Amino acid sequence: MKFITTVYFIFLSLNFLHAQKREEKTNVVFILADDLGYMDLGCYGSSFYETPNLDALAKDGMRFTRAYAAAPVCSPTRASILTGKYPLRTGITDYINSNGSNQPENWKRNTLLLPAPNVFNLSLDELTLAEAVKRAGYKTFFAGKWHLGNAGSYPEDHGFEINMGGYTAGQPASYFSPYSNPRLKDGPKGEYLPERLSNETANFIRQNKDVPFFIYHSMYLAHTPLRAKVEIIAKYEKKAKGLNLKDDFGTEGKYKVRLNQTLPVYAAMVEALDDAVGTIINSLKKNGLYEKTLIVFTSDNGGLSTSEGSPTSNVPLRAGKGWLYEGGIREPLLVRLPGVTKAGSVNASLISSPDFYPTILDALRIPLISSQHYDGRSFFSLLKGRTKMSRDLYWHYPQYGNQGGTPSSCIMKRDWKLIRWYERPSDSAYELYNLRDDVTEKHDVSKKFVSKTRKMRLELDAFLKNAAALYPQTNPRYKQE
Repeated sequence: MKFITTVYFIFLSLNFLHAQKREEKTNVVFILADDLGYMDLGCYGSSFYETPNLDALAKDGMRFTRAYAAAPVCSPTRASILTGKYPLRTGITDYINSNGSNQPENWKRNTLLLPAPNVFNLSLDELTLAEAVKRAGYKTFFAGKWHLGNAGSYPEDHGFEINMGGYTAGQPASYFSPYSNPRLKDGPKGEYLPERLSNETANFIRQNKDVPFFIYHSMYLAHTPLRAKVEIIAKYEKKAKGLNLKDDFGTEGKYKVRLNQTLPVYAAMVEALDDAVGTIINSLKKNGLYEKTLIVFTSDNGGLSTSEGSPTSNVPLRAGKGWLYEGGIREPLLVRLPGVTKAGSVNASLISSPDFYPTILDALRIPLISSQHYDGRSFFSLLKGRTKMSRDLYWHYPQYGNQGGTPSSCIMKRDWKLIRWYERPSDSAYELYNLRDDVTEKHDVSKKFVSKTRKMRLELDAFLKNAAALYPQTNPRYKQE
């Protein structure tokens, strides 16, 4: 009888351990860079910037070559990631400016059109990604840049239990303490913000290693102001001199565009960004969680190349932040899901910002909420080894960027990309590019492929109508120069 009881106890124990293992939840670390261009990492082709931690993540996970931000500027993309929708469905189609200077009623610039209205706050009616995983038992943590609204629409109002530094501002008042940040206590004078935030994230990992967590580490790097540690800047000044690098500029419309990567202070900021990623990954490893954590790294828009010092180059991609050309929207995307992604794998499927919401839920085995992530498509099957995912992508940017971009919309079908420019007359409003043959977007073939242009135009119009898009309107105060 005692033997039978012992065997039965062992059987129950094994079943309990098996069930416990089966129900063990995967953690999530989502890292979002700011203004980081597609060409800014070593694993994507940069020979000047040094990014060993992100290069190692690429070797250990999956690297995507056709991943796109949902907008060419920050706030719309950030809204898209957290809602699973294209920006126009959230009403946030431009960066959120608390003084309203980019709203049509306050517009002071002498432009042909007035920008479309832009919502000031991410709606509390949205069930954000953070709220979705929190409902499934995850502890939620936010660190860094928010830029999705004023008080009442901060991270803690959208599902994040801990908010470390996220508030209204789109850029830091200072990269060195004191920070003048109402959601982040100052550190020792001169403390560097990227180090502080990555250390806070690492501490959260250590303190919560026994519970499932969702971390949204939203960097301020590499957004202006251009600030970095003087010794790291000096390192890249020496490197640029040793390589005999000289600044090279071209033109994009009326704007000067950087054609090569040579700026030491920006290189130092990219290195700091990479160091921050290393701090977070090392914390996962130290606490035995690296093999239990989904890691996603991407950026919110293309590299800044046509204004504010033009700190980086996206060549061979055209233009940069604020434009719907490839330089403004194509992003680095690295994903590692233990036991799923193949180390060193590369995928060329079209991915966009709203796709993160359903993909993360899919990976965590949380029921998908199709009524919420209206535009997002799960690419979990790609992480498991499927080579292709067929779909179209759309953009609607009815705004004037501070970097030279003008109101525009776009549709992408595999290698074909059609851009509509709203300032132009109807007979010259469209540009068509074949990105397989012309990734630089130098050769508009809309007049050569008239039927394809027309077909894609109709599909773009249908999407915008379905999404109740708002459009730029004629500016009655415009004066021709």
